[in-house]
Amino acid sequence: MAQHDIRSARRPAPDAPMAAIADYVADFEIRSEEAYDTARHVLMDSLGCAMLAMKFPECVKHLGPVVPGATMAGGVRVPGTSHELDPAQAAFAIGTQIRWLDFNDTWLAAEWGHPSDNLGAILAVADYLARRAAREGGSKPTLREVLTWAIKAHEIQGVYALKNSFNRVGLDHVILVRLASTAVATHMLGGDKDAIISAVSHSWIDNGALRTYRHAPNTGPRKSWAAGDACRRAVIHALNAVDKGVVGYPSALSARTWGFYDVAFGGKPFEFERLFGSYVMENVLFKISYPAEFHAQTAVECALRLHPEVAHRLQEIERIEIETQEAGCRIIDKTGPLANYADRDHCIQYMVAVPLICGRLTADDYGDAVAADPRIDALRARMTVRENPQFTRDYFDPDKRYIGNAVQVFFKDGSHTRKVSIDYPIGHRRRRGEGQPVLLRKFEQALRGHLPARRADAILALCADAGRFDAQPVDRFMDLFVL
Repeated sequence: MAQHDIRSARRPAPDAPMAAIADYVADFEIRSEEAYDTARHVLMDSLGCAMLAMKFPECVKHLGPVVPGATMAGGVRVPGTSHELDPAQAAFAIGTQIRWLDFNDTWLAAEWGHPSDNLGAILAVADYLARRAAREGGSKPTLREVLTWAIKAHEIQGVYALKNSFNRVGLDHVILVRLASTAVATHMLGGDKDAIISAVSHSWIDNGALRTYRHAPNTGPRKSWAAGDACRRAVIHALNAVDKGVVGYPSALSARTWGFYDVAFGGKPFEFERLFGSYVMENVLFKISYPAEFHAQTAVECALRLHPEVAHRLQEIERIEIETQEAGCRIIDKTGPLANYADRDHCIQYMVAVPLICGRLTADDYGDAVAADPRIDALRARMTVRENPQFTRDYFDPDKRYIGNAVQVFFKDGSHTRKVSIDYPIGHRRRRGEGQPVLLRKFEQALRGHLPARRADAILALCADAGRFDAQPVDRFMDLFVL
């Protein structure tokens, strides 16, 4: 990696990774209909997750203006509410809704994350642009354009995640939400390549949030609004670059001593497995059946298969063996007391115990009422978690991207259940045909659980017609979710 002379004040050319993002966002044409079809389902699923989150007061309290009364007449609509907000605060609110229940799509590699988190920024800016166009007589962005922007945001976040592990240096994966959303939002607002590079440089200069709020002993609900916070910051960077023309910092990554690489990444430049295209959207993982941290999705499925064999013999259990990937061992293997909802939905033992006992795992199962069941901690105390090296190899294989888990229960009399092993969950690309009807049911149930029946019917009819969906102006679509 060429490094700029630290003594020279001469501005270098922009760091190559920042220039590559600008070229991709501004110039690349998405031609994959599979990517568009998947993006359409990602948008539906993300808004379904937002509607499900409206049942939780801890989420709802975050969704209004940053201070009481700081609304924006004719501003961005926050789905499932009556709020009208400026685009930055709306990005925070929508991103928080989508992420709150840990039920939106996922990407797993050297870094993990949730690419649809970027829809917080994308929907907020798109709705802002549509409402501004309505006032000024301009052309409104359509949902097809939203899908294009979503594909590109997914690609940026996911391609960076393939080879670059931010969690290993203590930084949270929402650093990539901020990066992708900053680049795409700047382009949406009319920024050229120079503006995109400028905005992205500011995103890197922000450094990253610490992951401590995702891990014991500090696990807490900030992990449910961290992506919203990244979306809000991204929109601010985009607005600053386009509307204010703020100065960018071309070697924000590579500057010796003061750049991101030296300060936060051990002096190493980023590595890339592939060029930007539409790979990530085509291979994204849906959380369809269970609101569970994705490294445990197949573990939950294994536990549910064992439930009929185990539920009537809970007192006879001697031990439960769980095999998972290295990442699963590192981030969701937890012993001891679990303090809150956020602690529980990132504990593989908890996510296995509940389905073994109850034959289900829902968002409500992470609440204090269910967690008070003494059988859950009794089972957790009898569990061992270990890495299965094959699961780890398949996890990193670019042609597989599996997320394997295995569960087996052993009883005090020497008998045991079969060992249930599942390589990839229903939300995986290889199970798209099986998963799509379940995904659509999840979406419909989420809508009907929060919106009036006629409004839900209208949204479902629109989503069932891809051509009409793609042509829909963003503001008219968002209006369907207003209460």
